[in-house]
Amino acid sequence: MTDAAAPRRRTGRWIAVIVVVVVLLIGAVVAAEFIARSVVTSTVRSLVVQNLGIPDDQDVNVQVAGLVLPQVITGRLDEVAVSSDDVTLGPITGDVRVDLRGVPVSAGAAADGGVASVRLDQDQLRALLGQLPDLPAGTLSVAAPDVTFETSLSLFGIAIPVGVAVTPGAADGDLTLTPASFQVAGNELDADTLRGQFGGVADPILQTRSLCIADRLPAGLTLTSATVQGQDLVATFDVAGGIVNDPALQADGTCG
Repeated sequence: MTDAAAPRRRTGRWIAVIVVVVVLLIGAVVAAEFIARSVVTSTVRSLVVQNLGIPDDQDVNVQVAGLVLPQVITGRLDEVAVSSDDVTLGPITGDVRVDLRGVPVSAGAAADGGVASVRLDQDQLRALLGQLPDLPAGTLSVAAPDVTFETSLSLFGIAIPVGVAVTPGAADGDLTLTPASFQVAGNELDADTLRGQFGGVADPILQTRSLCIADRLPAGLTLTSATVQGQDLVATFDVAGGIVNDPALQADGTCG
């Protein structure tokens, strides 16, 4: 009985040791993952604050998809999302989210690319569109799917109020506002009817308006769409992967 019991006790101790070692290894991996995630997110946040020139106490949320440690070992982060509210990017101030793919861990390499979105509320949109000449941005309101504003047309020396609904969009990197409908004396009119009533006087409000913002944003950002969602305008940008390491893409772009 004694001889048989000794091997069993030794076997039991070995199993206990193995369990302890496994638990310690798991703990070490978990600790390493926690440290890696903390270092990566804090580094990304610091770079964002530095490069965008936003206040040090700005609330910047950084999320890295999946386990960070294996990605750090391979040298690339699969997906990184950065978001913050009330960020100023050139002429635009709004809530920003940037999603990048294939972000290099070390400097000197480009990311795979990504997308960015900026959400502007009504006041922020008024400030942006106030840069368009002859657009009464103070009367602007936002309600999906259009942006509306009030103006007037002069007919025989009489100023006639006209409500204009425009649909936001993007063309060649510019923000566009395309007329969708008009309101005159409580009646909704289309473009042909308005032109028939006012003739060439109506031409200025029948044209699609464009606002170039490329010269005040990094060249690595290209506006691809602008839509009204609820009472906000959401502008979406393509992000060139080289923006993380190419000074030319980090510098302001140009307007054609």
